[in-house]
Amino acid sequence: MKKTSLFLASLSLILGLSIISCGPSKELRASNAKVNKLQKDSVSTQNQLNTCNTQVTNLKEENSSLHNENSLAQSDLKDLAATSNMTIADQAKRLKNLQNIIQSQKDVMARLKNSIAEALMNYKSDELYVYIENGNVYVSLEEKLLFSSGSDVVDPKGKEALKTLAKVLNSTKDITVMIEGHTDNVPIKTSQFQDNWDLSTARATSIVRILTKDDGFDSNRITASGRSEFHPIRTNESVAGRASNRRTEVILSPDLKELYKILDNADGKTALSESPN
Repeated sequence: MKKTSLFLASLSLILGLSIISCGPSKELRASNAKVNKLQKDSVSTQNQLNTCNTQVTNLKEENSSLHNENSLAQSDLKDLAATSNMTIADQAKRLKNLQNIIQSQKDVMARLKNSIAEALMNYKSDELYVYIENGNVYVSLEEKLLFSSGSDVVDPKGKEALKTLAKVLNSTKDITVMIEGHTDNVPIKTSQFQDNWDLSTARATSIVRILTKDDGFDSNRITASGRSEFHPIRTNESVAGRASNRRTEVILSPDLKELYKILDNADGKTALSESPN
């Protein structure tokens, strides 16, 4: 009996210790789980904090860049305001001067056109005609007034017309003259002319020589050029159209130096004034 009691007491003690030992083990595991979770949350929070710090740094850099760009823009505006000496009144004055010069040039060219038309009034309209286009005066001379077919030698009647024209040109200052030769599209190939380019250029050169050497026009104010068949004024499909296209044009242009002066004075230096020519 005594042994049984002792055994029961021992068994009770062992069960008691087992119960006691099982209880703290569960709590410890729960505590460890909480600790692990807190550690993970801390790492995640730290990562988020680092990301936020990086974004803040980037925003600061962008703000600094925008501030610098704004400062540069403000500086450019100040420089532009400082270097621009033209007030609204100055601009209005400049515009008025330009308009006056342009109108003056138009008046000069209109008078020149009328003077030439009056001087050449004895010639028929199918021999020559005078007109204004794009601010220039054109004297269009038909082939039959100046040349024989396929020739660059000016006929006597053509020389008389050029002499009359030269008298008007010599009395008019501040103009430049371009002589342009034109042909129809009928090919030419002779011992003298390889093609219509040759013929048109040779005819223009012949007229330049007459105007300068025979009629005393200033060689510095005149240029010869040939445009072959590539600028017709009528169709080349008819005899009359081809005849109209075989022409020589005397193109009179106004001197624009005064306009350039105004532009130079207003802008300091323009592309025109920088040109070596």
